[in-house]
Amino acid sequence: MTQTRIEKDSMGEMTVPAGAYWGAQTQRAVENFPVSGYRLGRRFIRALGLIKQAASEVNRELGKLDPERAELIRRAAQEVIDGKLDEHFVLDVFQTGSGTSSNMNANEVISNRAIELAGGKIGSREPVHPNDHVNMGQSSNDVIPTAIHVSAAEALRHDLVPALEHLHAALAEKAKAFDDVVKIGRTHLQDATPIRLGQEFSGYARQVELAQMRAIKAVRALRELPIGGTAVGTGINTHPEFGRRMAERLSRATGIEFVEAQDHCEAQASKDAVCEVSGQLKSIAVGLWKVANDIRLLSCGPRCGIGEIRLPAVQPGSSIMPGKVNPVMSEMMAQLCAQVIGADAAITAACRESFFELNVGMPVMAYHLLEAVRLLGNGARLFADRCVKGIEARRERCAELIEGSLAMCTSLAPRIGYDQAAAIAKEAFATGKTVREIARERGVLPEDELERVLDPMSMTRPG
Repeated sequence: MTQTRIEKDSMGEMTVPAGAYWGAQTQRAVENFPVSGYRLGRRFIRALGLIKQAASEVNRELGKLDPERAELIRRAAQEVIDGKLDEHFVLDVFQTGSGTSSNMNANEVISNRAIELAGGKIGSREPVHPNDHVNMGQSSNDVIPTAIHVSAAEALRHDLVPALEHLHAALAEKAKAFDDVVKIGRTHLQDATPIRLGQEFSGYARQVELAQMRAIKAVRALRELPIGGTAVGTGINTHPEFGRRMAERLSRATGIEFVEAQDHCEAQASKDAVCEVSGQLKSIAVGLWKVANDIRLLSCGPRCGIGEIRLPAVQPGSSIMPGKVNPVMSEMMAQLCAQVIGADAAITAACRESFFELNVGMPVMAYHLLEAVRLLGNGARLFADRCVKGIEARRERCAELIEGSLAMCTSLAPRIGYDQAAAIAKEAFATGKTVREIARERGVLPEDELERVLDPMSMTRPG
């Protein structure tokens, strides 16, 4: 039989597992919200630990909290920061919209662990009380949005930005390697003028570089912290310097430049910054999706499609067709990007859940925001390592498709006129001959000039 203990909150007694660090309020939420099994993950829990630790230190500095209790809270919060108590953060994402349950989960875990460190009895609320001491000078209404900003900024800085830099480097390397490979360009999914394969990949590399810049910009959007506004943004029950000092401590702890919110009422009543960051993530997803789609289309075939590049074979592609290999890394990326775009829709709706002085969609926006960052970071690294780095150019296939393209007539137009060049293209299509062959038969240019004008490499440069 599972052992239990009795804990109390303002509503009365609750039965809690004996080995749990959480208390009565968390247990109520456990029983109220057994919805999805989704949890606010490591980054968010770490942020809660950072906030509670910083609060204990700031309250000690301000003379609000005695040094002994402050040190106990600091030590317990450090275990939360380090991930040693993650199993005690047990709440579902779908809960109270302010995230009060998650804030109290942190307060109770840190309180009970601090009590244990002091040699006291878990659940006694002495010498460290979850509300009076761990939550001193705070409200769920400023703690949770601050945790969203801190956790997302750390995830962007340490997970997504380096992953995009890694993918950019892989694409840029291929751009250099393929710079001498001339192939046919395509617009509207139809043949266009020649382009170097390296130029295509340089476009992909730049797209990812810009995605990296968007991720950095997103960190900047999260720099203002709501902490210090307490219940409705007025700062009731906290010291006037609390918000500024908290931002300074959190900046030192994370290496990210955080500042106190310029207007606490705005910071708690709206979540426009989160909506902005989600939009940046959606833009990144759209860009990565385009790159992944192009790469799988360029490789399609391998014999009966475009087939201008060869992707690394990472796994068998069919349970019925022997030897088939599919562009699975591109397919992974496409699905991942679809998920991120869907997350943006959920975040946008959650940001809309702002009424008067508080947003009440915070847990779900936190979950989807952090999940979007995690997926994009993991996907970018995998796509670089298991796809991009192994791509090979099929040079003979590229040359074959160029020579057969009707768009070769484009370079003839400035010499012989648009209408005559179009007539050559039309005849080439009707007869199955190349543009070069029809132009030669018609004698539109001397042979040496024709060869110069129809040189595919020269068509990939201005002039």
